[in-house]
Amino acid sequence: MSRVTVRIDPHVHSEDSYDGHEPVELILEHAADIGLNAVVITDHDVMGESKRAADLAADYGLIGIPGVEVSTAHGHLLAIGVEEMPPHREPFGETVSWIHDHGGVAVVPHPFQRSRHGVRKKHIPVPKPVDPAATVDDSAAIVDDPTATVDEAVGTAEGIDEVDEVDEVDAVEVFNAWLFTGYRNRRARRFAAEHGYPGVAASDAHTLEYVGRAFTELEIDGVDAVADVTADDVLAAIREGTTTVSGKRAPVPMATKHYAIAAARKSGYYAKTGAVRSATTAKWAAIRTASTARVGALQGAHRLARIASWVR
Repeated sequence: MSRVTVRIDPHVHSEDSYDGHEPVELILEHAADIGLNAVVITDHDVMGESKRAADLAADYGLIGIPGVEVSTAHGHLLAIGVEEMPPHREPFGETVSWIHDHGGVAVVPHPFQRSRHGVRKKHIPVPKPVDPAATVDDSAAIVDDPTATVDEAVGTAEGIDEVDEVDEVDAVEVFNAWLFTGYRNRRARRFAAEHGYPGVAASDAHTLEYVGRAFTELEIDGVDAVADVTADDVLAAIREGTTTVSGKRAPVPMATKHYAIAAARKSGYYAKTGAVRSATTAKWAAIRTASTARVGALQGAHRLARIASWVR
């Protein structure tokens, strides 16, 4: 079976975030240049620029995937692959369910980091463990009870308690590049391993030079080239757990390359937009000057006409 590997940075902020700084065109161009195949704009509680970035992605040779970092009642949550804004400030588990109902994947970003609105462990929905107190001996009464259903008899005889259904998250961000130490990342990795969650890595970039500083590699089966990979393929790969995390908090070679490329691109971009803005400003200044002169001439002529009428 054919298989390709794609590189995705699933947690990036644009200028649409209250704490972001870069336009999406610049982020997409940079992502393509440094070898990413997709970048998900996950601004805080807004989706306008993320959806626009997803629409523009193909122009840069990238896979377009919308997303958002939504504020729940218990911390932040990445909703990747959704087309509309999830409800704000709802319980964490309910927001996970909403994301699934709308075709997306739910990823826990920077878990347990309260200074960054990371969700506490107790609020992340996980299956309840089987009660070890339930034994085959305890089930004898039910097995012998003629009114018990087959499922009840077999389930209890095997020592399995009835487990409440929970809508679990799809993945945990086990590597976030915006950390001063590795403790929180290690804790996130342990939590993901304990509950069998796929791990993802992300830059959590708020400025251009951090885009791609950490990324996730996904194995996509059944396609011959990265160009054939769709957003749905990426979402399915995250759900299936075919993920590999890459990145460092201080990757000197990568950071040097990214900073150099970003600095050059930002200079060119802002010089270009600055020239356009300057030309636009000059045009409007000329229009305003001409308009002011015209109004002044009309007012002057009107005053002269009034004076002439008085003299007569």
